[in-house]
Amino acid sequence: MKPKIIIAGGSGFIGQEMANYFKNRFEIVILTRNKTENINEIRFVNWDGKTFGKWTDELENALAIINLTGRSVNCRYNEFNKNEIYESRLASTSIIGKAIINCKIKPEIWINAASATIYRNEYEQPNTEEKGIIGDGFSVDVCKKWEEKFYSFKIDNVKQINLRIAIVLQKDKSVMIPFKNLAKLGLGGKAATGKQLFSWIHITDFCSAIDFLIHKNNAVGTYNLASPNAITNSCFMKKIRSKMGIPFGIPQPKWLLEIGAWIIKTETELIVKSRWVYPARLLSEGFKFEYNTIDKAIIDLV
Repeated sequence: MKPKIIIAGGSGFIGQEMANYFKNRFEIVILTRNKTENINEIRFVNWDGKTFGKWTDELENALAIINLTGRSVNCRYNEFNKNEIYESRLASTSIIGKAIINCKIKPEIWINAASATIYRNEYEQPNTEEKGIIGDGFSVDVCKKWEEKFYSFKIDNVKQINLRIAIVLQKDKSVMIPFKNLAKLGLGGKAATGKQLFSWIHITDFCSAIDFLIHKNNAVGTYNLASPNAITNSCFMKKIRSKMGIPFGIPQPKWLLEIGAWIIKTETELIVKSRWVYPARLLSEGFKFEYNTIDKAIIDLV
């Protein structure tokens, strides 16, 4: 029998890519709010992300449970959306921890996704796991409570790994869609000052890093999942335009971004915050990035 990996909240593009990455070597189970079914040798099992159910049986004797659950932050931060953002992360983390404790044969590994946005708006130096400076504000508070909930569980003989994830890039998925659309419209210039750092990781390296951590015996605690080479917003947009053969891009000043964010019901923080994250632990422990620079990544992404 193949070892089992369970991906909670795995119906998004990251979860789907991980499932395809691992499915030839592992039995893959995705916990989803949709109906239970089997697709391409991947089993989809129903759960609601907050209460016990038949899904807990899947945890018995599993190799790993990977929790990606969380309501998208690509929305306006009104009270309703804020509550959903908190609840989806905290409830899913809590119920998984309780389910693991109740297992007769517990999973060997519990990996919980969090976000690199926990670090402050940074221009001076990269945030590492050891020396990173925690920021403030709503998004940071979500991350802090998320990690606190995860670390409130201390389960014997279960390896617990917390991921601070940068922006995950995949061709024609997630953030690459609006970035490319802006470039096509001639609006792919710098956003605000354009000096803010953009920390990112290619989806292939994201999956490889998870694989690396699963098989590394002493991998526990917090890891930054980001390319070692962050890039400024201005340079990132220039790379996209160059690959697409578009010679210019009109800059987007902060006031215009605020109007646009209000129209499409999102927040400017997602593009103007300077996220400078460095994967010190991954590198020091021997992980090799396939896409360590944006020049390598952009060939595959655009």
